[in-house]
Amino acid sequence: MKGNNKATLLTLAEKCKNILASNWLGHLNTIKSDAKGSKENIYTSKVKYILKRGKPYIWVPEHELHNVNTIIDERSSFSVASPYPGPLGKLLRSVNKFPARVALTGDVVTLKDKKAQSVAESLKEVMLSEEKTVKEFSYTVSGVLSSSNQFSTSRSENLKELIDGVENSCMFVDGNGGTHEVDFEDIEKCKADLLAPYSAKLIDGINRSEARRRGLILFCFIYLNVNARDAYMLSLDRKGFDVLGKVRSNTTKDEVDEYQWKQYRFTFKEEAGDVESFCRQLVQMEEEAVKKVSSYSGLG
Repeated sequence: MKGNNKATLLTLAEKCKNILASNWLGHLNTIKSDAKGSKENIYTSKVKYILKRGKPYIWVPEHELHNVNTIIDERSSFSVASPYPGPLGKLLRSVNKFPARVALTGDVVTLKDKKAQSVAESLKEVMLSEEKTVKEFSYTVSGVLSSSNQFSTSRSENLKELIDGVENSCMFVDGNGGTHEVDFEDIEKCKADLLAPYSAKLIDGINRSEARRRGLILFCFIYLNVNARDAYMLSLDRKGFDVLGKVRSNTTKDEVDEYQWKQYRFTFKEEAGDVESFCRQLVQMEEEAVKKVSSYSGLG
């Protein structure tokens, strides 16, 4: 279940594409402007977006200062984080850890009416497709998702209001703050995982379920020989998933430093091409782990 060769890991371009496809909210940064021109001060706010053919299309409300800023200076940057819903968000903040994220730089260009209408139609199609897929999920998938907060983790629900209402660069920022430059052409060429639009739901559903989290603790023990006191799903993709495990620290000078959170990677035996495959393999791993624990204890 573990491994670190290139065949078991996503490329940086694939990681970027999956993050962009799994979220719908990002931080847009533009240069503040006044009658005298740009002052090089940065204005930042959260905006919603969709991904179409590898490019983010951003919805900026009419009252936003970005609209004025980009008239004077179109330069901007856009940051999107890997989803961290519910309990995972609280955990990351408590240990001062940041989720992996993508940082894009370039120019903000206003779409013409015809192009804007095309993007809006694409959004409708995406939402209908996701809603249909959710309704057709099997019992196994529904069981994993049942614990998640349906509104806060549903991309379709969060994007409904959008229907009612120069040189580019890309940087992958890992959970430790390390930056890695990614060729934008590589992102456009690769395909996002079919899992990506549902990753927030899956992560939240698993982390809100005590039984699933106990399963993650078992994974750490059975597959990695790590004794974790607690565990949360951090991220997932077609090749596997990452877990934050609470393990005993090497330094035990006081009670505060007795435990620390460490990140662990679990790799599937075969790629999970869709949500059904991901949940099926997750359940299989749980069953396998329980059998191994039972055999160790002499109960199997």
